[in-house]
Amino acid sequence: MIPVIMAGGSGTRLWPLSRTQYPKQFLALNSDLSMLQETVRRLGGVSQVSLICNEEHRFLAAEQMRVLNQSCSIFLEPVGRNTAPAIALAAIDAVNKGLGGECLLVLAADHVIEDEHAFQQVIAQAEPLAKEGMLVTFGIVPQHPETGYGYIKADVSSPASEAKGEEHTAYSVSAFVEKPDLATAESYLTEGGYYWNSGMFMFRADRFLEELGKFRPDILEACQKAMVNTAADMDFVRVDAEAFSACPDESVDYAVMEKTDRAVVLPLDAGWSDVGSWAALWEIKDKDSSGNVFDGDVIAHGTTESFVMSSNRLVTTLGVDNLIIVDTPDALLVADKSKIQDVKKIVAEIKDAGRNETFQHREVYRPWGKYDSIDLGERYQVKRITVKPGARLSVQKHHHRAEHWIVVSGTAMVTRGKETFLVTENQSTYIPLGEIHCLENPGKVELELIEIQSGSYLGEDDIVRLEDQYGRA
Repeated sequence: MIPVIMAGGSGTRLWPLSRTQYPKQFLALNSDLSMLQETVRRLGGVSQVSLICNEEHRFLAAEQMRVLNQSCSIFLEPVGRNTAPAIALAAIDAVNKGLGGECLLVLAADHVIEDEHAFQQVIAQAEPLAKEGMLVTFGIVPQHPETGYGYIKADVSSPASEAKGEEHTAYSVSAFVEKPDLATAESYLTEGGYYWNSGMFMFRADRFLEELGKFRPDILEACQKAMVNTAADMDFVRVDAEAFSACPDESVDYAVMEKTDRAVVLPLDAGWSDVGSWAALWEIKDKDSSGNVFDGDVIAHGTTESFVMSSNRLVTTLGVDNLIIVDTPDALLVADKSKIQDVKKIVAEIKDAGRNETFQHREVYRPWGKYDSIDLGERYQVKRITVKPGARLSVQKHHHRAEHWIVVSGTAMVTRGKETFLVTENQSTYIPLGEIHCLENPGKVELELIEIQSGSYLGEDDIVRLEDQYGRA
């Protein structure tokens, strides 16, 4: 079995914590591990996984897999083209490696599943069905009439014979149903045989491509072309950008699952949530006696049924009810919990204003470490930079700014022009405007330094990379 984890997406409904450059699948929302790491861990130990992610998230994904010591192949999408093309890339790769008969277990990277044993049992039950050539989808046993999910209608008169006698019976799929209104969702629960569409699947790689070629040969052809000239780059698999960009944008539901006569739904009752909003996260968290969830430095009085998160400072509440409060270093969200789905309107307005708060956090992660923009003025910027042991920034220069580096802890190896030298704690150095330079951590502990930039323009695009070990030059 080959796990294929879909790690794309921007997670805007969890703004301001989730942002374009650091979306929810890479955040630790339900434990000390990120949602992506939780997804891998609940598989119970697998030798290899395939990740599908955006080009801009490649180093985040690789670092989180390194922390888990998980071997993986990371397919980089040059542009987002939805789930059908993404799954096709992994399936074509499996076929090219002679593994077409292996089952692909397609999972989202940003789901919570509380009962991992039940999840693993259902996965084991699905594998023989998939081996027989069926396309299995996992339907979540509904706990309430939900209007935020699509539904799968099972043909209860047509059980899959291979699943008889198991804890759950797999049924032929009668229909995929769009998100309903409340009255319709209530009728689904009353009638029975309806399941929430989880977006998780299992099928043989060759069978999926066969069905995709039958119903959407244009998608299959574009993905096959994209996989002809792949380039290996560390753990990354880069597909042909031009060919993949020409691929139609289509979900696997529309492209294959709604059309094939071999789709079966296997019920899954394992405490599942797609954590699609702050209200959904509040639902799955342990609450105090007043129905509150507090995360971080929070003091509350007379507060009920609320979710309060503080990332770096004290947040206090007094006499409030049913609120979502999320405080980050550069943005604060205060919302009525019943209106939280409309956070996308706030995100859209911030984007339209040309602001940066939906794109990245004040603290920005790079393959070599991270930096935090502490202060920003008209002609200066102050950053706290952390460089991982053995890591090295690109050889670069700037046209519009000079930099002053002050080492706080660790040791820096600095290249400035033709000279290379060490800078240790409480020492500093100066990089003139236009000077070719490089920063490296030769030590065994993290290097922390303060960078003071000064100049007429301080944007990140004023970096001319001349050499880079991470392929960004």
